[in-house]
Amino acid sequence: MDSGADNLNAVATWAVSLMESLGGFGAGLAIALENLFPPLPSEVILPLAGFAAAKGSLGLVEVLIWTTVGSVVGALALYGVGAWLGRRRMYAIAERIPLIKVTDVERTEAWFDKHGSKAVFFGRMIPIFRSLISIPAGIERMPLLRFTLLTTAGSAIWNTIFVLAGYYLGANWHVVEQYAGVFQKVVIVVVIVAVAAWIVLRVRQVRRNRVSVD
Repeated sequence: MDSGADNLNAVATWAVSLMESLGGFGAGLAIALENLFPPLPSEVILPLAGFAAAKGSLGLVEVLIWTTVGSVVGALALYGVGAWLGRRRMYAIAERIPLIKVTDVERTEAWFDKHGSKAVFFGRMIPIFRSLISIPAGIERMPLLRFTLLTTAGSAIWNTIFVLAGYYLGANWHVVEQYAGVFQKVVIVVVIVAVAAWIVLRVRQVRRNRVSVD
């Protein structure tokens, strides 16, 4: 058995033990931790919770409510991290990172001011960004009520899709993780390509500035 299957089994076993011990609250706790520690895959936990509901171990509505509550709790914790970090610390960190300019941070802030609501809502349905989007929302001090409502809505959609997939697939719930894994890999590749392109453009700009000064 490969390491990927071992990891899947380990996460599944851990999630099952939480649900067996704590019921719906255990499913919610697992998802809250998934938000704080992205390597824990919601693509495994949610379908597994749906499968548990299909077997009658948990109620379907109970699972949907608790997993959404867990998502919101985890997101609020990361929002708090962003609020603690704040603009001053963010600018101080940016000034110490090679190739990063304060103007980059200012443009990011301006973009978030304009598109923050959409970013939080849709970000809850994109692997990796599901957790990370809460931090800039905290840094920018998005109104807490708006952040909570957007996070709840986006999380409810994401959770419902995966829980219902596990509910109807039954013992084949793990098939969901395979397709979700492909989606996550696509997201990672897109991010890597975008970051690489940005670095290349920034290095070229730095070189042109040096030449013009000389």
